[in-house]
Order: sequence, then C-alpha cells, then structure tokens
Amino acid sequence: MAKVKNGDVTEGISLLRSGLTTYRATGAEARVPYYVALLARACEIAGQIEEAVTLLDDALQIVDRTGERWLAAELNRHKGQLLLLRQGHSEAAEELYRKSLTIAREQEAKLWELRAAVSLARLRREQGRRAQACDLLAPVYGWFTEGFDTPDLKEAKALLDELR
Repeated sequence: MAKVKNGDVTEGISLLRSGLTTYRATGAEARVPYYVALLARACEIAGQIEEAVTLLDDALQIVDRTGERWLAAELNRHKGQLLLLRQGHSEAAEELYRKSLTIAREQEAKLWELRAAVSLARLRREQGRRAQACDLLAPVYGWFTEGFDTPDLKEAKALLDELR
C-alpha cells in the first residue's frame, strides 16, 4: 500500500495482488478480508471503482463464510463510499452505512462506529437532513474523551461544527 500512496499505483496494486494470491495459496483465510480491503483501497485510488466494489463484495463473502467479523463494519462503510462515487446509489450507500453502524455498535467498536456515523452524517447533510446528521454524529463523537488530534476525530469535529 505504501507504493500506492507514494504514487506508484500500478506497482503497488501488482504487489498487493501478488501477495494476496500467494497468501491465499497457502489455504490461510485469517485476515484475508483485511488484505482484500487494502487491495480495494488501492483500486479506488487508481480509479478502478468497479473492481474495488467487487473486491469488497468478495471480502464480505469471506466474512460471512468464516465469521471473521472484526472488519465487517468498515468493509460495509467502504463499499457504501464507493457506491456513492457511482452516481444514483445513495439509497444503497445509506443502507450500507446503517449496517456498518449497527455492526460497529454490536461489537462496541467505537472507531468503526465513528467512521460509519461520519459517513452517514455526510450523506444526510447532502440530502438536506442536517439536523438528523447532527443528531446522529454528536453522541458518537461525544463518547470519546481523548485522541482529538487523530484524523478521524478531527474530521468528525469539523463535520459537527459545520452541521451546528
């Protein structure tokens, strides 16, 4: 992923694909959804949105099959973001964001809950539902007592300030 983030997208994607293929050839399934999600993010950066959606679908199928759910909330949220990039998919994105939020709350995964709440609040803001967006995000943000200099909390705070 470092190569992708440093601008060598083609080489980075190639390395991610190769590494994932090699890892899966061992028969291992642990952490595969995470590795697939990394490849999906790289494809997104490369503008390969359809490929990224397909990869996230694969990762979600692995989650369902193996029960390795620690990343399920984030996978659903990321897929929702990608669907928004394809115009006309706001209902599907909203459904995925709500699913992400539910999973995160069930797991008491506060970071994933915050990210899902930010994504859903942004969508509601774009739909003209600013009060609902603020009501959704404020209590999730309010749960945190430290880490306010992290990118996720900074992003949430900026969105809350905008909504208020």
